[in-house]
Amino acid sequence: MPIATPEIYNEMLDRAKAGKFAYPAINVTSSQTLHAALRGFAEAESDGIIQISTGGAEFLGGQHSKDMVTGAVALAEFAHIVAKKYDITVALHTDHCPKDKLDGYVRPLIEVSAERVARGENPLFQSHMWDGSAETLADNLAIGQELLAKAAAAKIILEVEITPTGGEEDGVTHEINDELYTTVEDAIRTAEALGLGEKGRYLLAASFGNVHGVYKPGNVVLRPELLKDLQEGVAAKYGKADPFDFVFHGGSGSTAEEITTALENGVVKMNLDTDTQYAFTRPVAAHMFKNYDGVLKVDGEVGNKKTYDPRTWGKLAEESMAKRVAEACAALRSTGTKLK
Repeated sequence: MPIATPEIYNEMLDRAKAGKFAYPAINVTSSQTLHAALRGFAEAESDGIIQISTGGAEFLGGQHSKDMVTGAVALAEFAHIVAKKYDITVALHTDHCPKDKLDGYVRPLIEVSAERVARGENPLFQSHMWDGSAETLADNLAIGQELLAKAAAAKIILEVEITPTGGEEDGVTHEINDELYTTVEDAIRTAEALGLGEKGRYLLAASFGNVHGVYKPGNVVLRPELLKDLQEGVAAKYGKADPFDFVFHGGSGSTAEEITTALENGVVKMNLDTDTQYAFTRPVAAHMFKNYDGVLKVDGEVGNKKTYDPRTWGKLAEESMAKRVAEACAALRSTGTKLK
């Protein structure tokens, strides 16, 4: 199946952890960015993860109603059809969802999948993210327990973010300071509340200095070696080696060494949004500047239809974004690891 079944998704994550590589998780906002992500994975011969944020889902729902569930469901259904043309396997995921948007996004999407599973079908999405990083850890984990139970019943994996990632992501903002580091105590409290797989599988977005947005290498102090401390601290208490499947958020501008250290310490998923947005937009900007007198009806002229046809610049955007996705596969060591 081009879209991973629950069993295949679990196998993908297990293989990544055992092989010390990670899947790029690419945010998409349109059918074309979806195709770009699929193309990039296919060209790298890598499986991967396609994800939709709350803002992306609202955009996909159309500016008339801006309905997040409609947007997410529509693109997921589209993905189930078009992914069949790509010789790779992908999982569908929803990105950052804070508390005030759970009822308008993640909870109804879990229900959509629960209804599908009750009919003997696979869930529409393979995983969903609960971002409780703006809440107290106690409240964060209490909501996480509720969502994990519902997700597990619908054969879905939950992703949780237990401590803040700096910068801004779809309206969730955190300062860049010394609080951007998850402690062993935080990790133990997470294991106590959510278990270590017996209550349902979850991915853990721990903080090790991560910051959303655009930063040059060296401008953000990442400590990916901290992930090893979290693994060992929880392992010592519960006797389970490498208990967590980690997610790397805010990775734009990370050095190759930082990424490698994160992979060695249990990262199986790394989010990409800022870099792929730029890769998609950059050739469009170049096209517009180069052909301004064609895309605009300057001085009463008629312009040049071939230059303002969205297919002309859209193909350039797709190609550029696909290339960036393939580069991410190489950096995360997933190139050539596809299941098929």
